Amino acid sequence: MRILLVEDESRVAGFIAKGLREHSYAVDLAVNGGEALHAAQATQYDLIILDVMLPVRDGYEVCRDLRRAGSRTPILMLTARDSVTDRITGLDSGADDYLTKPFDFEELLARLRALSRRQAVYRPELLRVADLELNTSNHTAARGGRGIVLTAKEYALLEYLMLNENRIVGREEIAAHVWDENFDPFSNTIDVHIKRLRAKIGAPLIHTRRGEGYLLSVGQGASGV
Repeated sequence: MRILLVEDESRVAGFIAKGLREHSYAVDLAVNGGEALHAAQATQYDLIILDVMLPVRDGYEVCRDLRRAGSRTPILMLTARDSVTDRITGLDSGADDYLTKPFDFEELLARLRALSRRQAVYRPELLRVADLELNTSNHTAARGGRGIVLTAKEYALLEYLMLNENRIVGREEIAAHVWDENFDPFSNTIDVHIKRLRAKIGAPLIHTRRGEGYLLSVGQGASGV
């Protein structure tokens, strides 16, 4: 999943971004309301974490503008303002959830998982293709009951492929959802990760469509390996 984190306090932003990346999220940062609007309009994010007290435009304004523009991206407001009035204002501005600082990072992760389950692309707790299983809550994988050790990025890539079972996904689409804004489109990073996943999960499930992308399927509806 690709997340836009809007936070002007560098220490807090660094802490949150580091934790999210360790849990397989791709994270882009914005430090004010203007940057947030530009980023959210230019990129299709899976989730937005939005601070309220921001320079240029506050989180309430950003949230209202995104909703007026038709954005349906789930928004979690994260702020030190914890009065009932503040929470009501945030939710009425279009936020889907509201978490106050200080917070427990595990609660943040749980709220993000809950928001992701409300999206058009539903993420069940257990993904299964043939005898390959992926637990989206604890980020564990197994094939035929045998555990598979994955890096955070390998997990994120495999999750995206499994969510799109039997559908070809191109490199650009994979980059947009699994990597962040620092991804180099001219690199072979995706190919390298695909190769590592194939080695770890065993018998062919990930197929290559030359010039199109990749397909995770139990069938042979693909050319290449």
